[in-house]
Amino acid sequence: MTSSPASLPKVAFIGTGGTIASIGATPLELQDYGANGVMLQADEIVARTPELAMVARVLPVRFSAVPSPNVYFGDWKALVLLCDRLVAEHQDLAGIVIGHGTASLEETAYFLNLTLKISIPVVVVGSQRPASALSTDANMNLLNAVRTAASPQARGMGVLTLLNDEIHAAREVTKTSTLRLQTFRTPDFGALGHADGDAIAFYRRPLRATAPDTEFDIRTLDALPRVDIAYSYTGSDGTAARAFVAAGAKGIISAGFAPGFAGPGDFPVLEQAVRDGVVVMQCTRAGSGRTFKGKRLREAGFLITDNLNPQKARLLLALALTRTSDPAEIERMFLAY
Repeated sequence: MTSSPASLPKVAFIGTGGTIASIGATPLELQDYGANGVMLQADEIVARTPELAMVARVLPVRFSAVPSPNVYFGDWKALVLLCDRLVAEHQDLAGIVIGHGTASLEETAYFLNLTLKISIPVVVVGSQRPASALSTDANMNLLNAVRTAASPQARGMGVLTLLNDEIHAAREVTKTSTLRLQTFRTPDFGALGHADGDAIAFYRRPLRATAPDTEFDIRTLDALPRVDIAYSYTGSDGTAARAFVAAGAKGIISAGFAPGFAGPGDFPVLEQAVRDGVVVMQCTRAGSGRTFKGKRLREAGFLITDNLNPQKARLLLALALTRTSDPAEIERMFLAY
């Protein structure tokens, strides 16, 4: 870390709000900090982490400052276009870091993983404790995200996430705990690598297709087709699925019992939805593991989501429906991405 500033890599930091940008009323406010109503912009976050200048030339880019459940398609499209512009305007840009709330971080990361058209690394980062908290993880997470985005080894891995020193693939990572610092996990497979004090160390690479080499281009889209998630539980009776069809859903993800089947009250409603032209895909609420297409699913015309969790399967199906409604093509996409 003795390099001259001019020789350090340039990394853009886009701030979208979230806990990493939040300022609570006191250093001991670790949970209800949002009630304080103070959220920093990207340049203000960078100013609170002067150590960034030791590892990179950080270009802060203002975007928004909102809780992450507020983020959806309009923001994602704007992020895709902003990343395009940053790469075009800064030919020496080594990577991009996006600050984000943890509640929907995995969805934004996976959506960008499917839709970005730039080749430099993109790392989505958040924190579990607000920037104002005693022992906040915001500063270290941001610094390590910048280091990861600047790492030549991160190229070709698609969108990555960085929290708690762990580097995960956007497709695989999910939030597993409400409050713990180690909340982001990759079920079944584990992290891609770690941001250690002396090195960014990778140990495996994602095999599924990632940005920029995907068939989805949202830059001319105004909206996504409506896709909803029907969650199965003991006693569920299809009410949710009927409401989704009535609301105009083009697709429904059935978050069923493991290893992947809808409850007895939901199944006939979903089966009728398929006959009415809605794409129904069977997923599992278990949190990990593949679904499989057994005899009953085949006869009902359900498709399967492989090992994607319901919230990510919803996003891939919505993007797939912008391209095709052919069941075989949609299943191909779920095996590709």
